[in-house]
Amino acid sequence: MNTKNLVTFKTILEMGSFQKAADKLGYTQSTVTFQIKQLEDELALKLFEKIGRRMELTQAGKDIMPYVDAILQGVEQINNYGKGLHEITGSLKLAIPDSILIYTMQPFLQAFSHEAPNIQLVVNSMQAGEIIPAVMDGTADIGINCEKEYYPDSIIKQKLGTYRVLLIASPFAESSLLDFITPHQHKQVSLICNEPDGYYQLEMDKYLAKKDIVLDPYMKVQSIEAVKRCVMNNLGIAVVPSYSVEEELRNASLQQVKTELDEKVYNAIYVYHKNKWISPQMKLALTLLKKIADENGV
Repeated sequence: MNTKNLVTFKTILEMGSFQKAADKLGYTQSTVTFQIKQLEDELALKLFEKIGRRMELTQAGKDIMPYVDAILQGVEQINNYGKGLHEITGSLKLAIPDSILIYTMQPFLQAFSHEAPNIQLVVNSMQAGEIIPAVMDGTADIGINCEKEYYPDSIIKQKLGTYRVLLIASPFAESSLLDFITPHQHKQVSLICNEPDGYYQLEMDKYLAKKDIVLDPYMKVQSIEAVKRCVMNNLGIAVVPSYSVEEELRNASLQQVKTELDEKVYNAIYVYHKNKWISPQMKLALTLLKKIADENGV
């Protein structure tokens, strides 16, 4: 069996399309299509089917994924046998929300790259709700996220640190809009967010509902930086992790709005699949994350 075809198969799943897989691998799309046809003929299985305009994985494709992973992991183990961290090759796939990636994970990425310079780091900035599925289906080796209420039994979860969230507004916002303590209000202001299903965002939604504080329809943007920029320009308010706005609060380009959630502590966590092979690069990543957790006193 040609392992290149298995790599192509796995890359299609990671990238989401034949064309994106071709771009990543440096192939033409016709080459990718030919390799998948070869693999399907060899296995006597249909791996993809066209649904609308998209090529979707068949049930047979889903069923063989653990075997594909095992083969590719075995090849990686053989290639790296007897090598130190500075010599091993391969990749490490991380799934991290935008805010955590930008503001808290840069030292981790620097340390990992220093210890394993030949490992390709694939860092996908994902919405909070996409991270567990990515770890479950193997798209990500490790996920870093805000803690949620429920995790599948196949997920190993470790605490990384704690943080608080703040409601923020422009320094030019009308003072009448900044009371979020008094109940039974209707405010003509929008809540701006980049992750409507994020855990702390949902907590704020519950808080507003309990207080009977009604806002205008929320505004959704693509990133935490876009959220902050919109709030600075007085387009609305936002609830964000405190670590993401420290500089803006210091220079008064944003102001904190008091709520009864100000002292609530949230957990940041890292997760991986319990059946995942712990490669040398994954072992290094988990060691570095444990060191961060110890430094954070958790």
